[in-house]
Amino acid sequence: MAAYVIASIDVTDPDVYAEYRAQVPATIEQYGGRFVVRGGDKEVLEGSWDPPRIVVLEFPDADAARRWHSSEEYAPLIELRRRASNGHLVLVDGV
Repeated sequence: MAAYVIASIDVTDPDVYAEYRAQVPATIEQYGGRFVVRGGDKEVLEGSWDPPRIVVLEFPDADAARRWHSSEEYAPLIELRRRASNGHLVLVDGV
């Protein structure tokens, strides 16, 4: 069953975040993942949740997403992302 990593990101250092953005796709692809949403225009339809940036990643299953997030390849990029932004990531099973 597919699983999704959903992130709300507030970029605080665009230059450092650009480094992260350039390097992260290869790590995601290694674990069978792909971008479904990578920023872009958004519109609040209900409620007050309005994160500055939304990213959605799809993986073949939750284990693949966990392996990616805890991988040696992604570890240095987590630190880069944290230096360049504030955010929240959740893992959600698909249907």
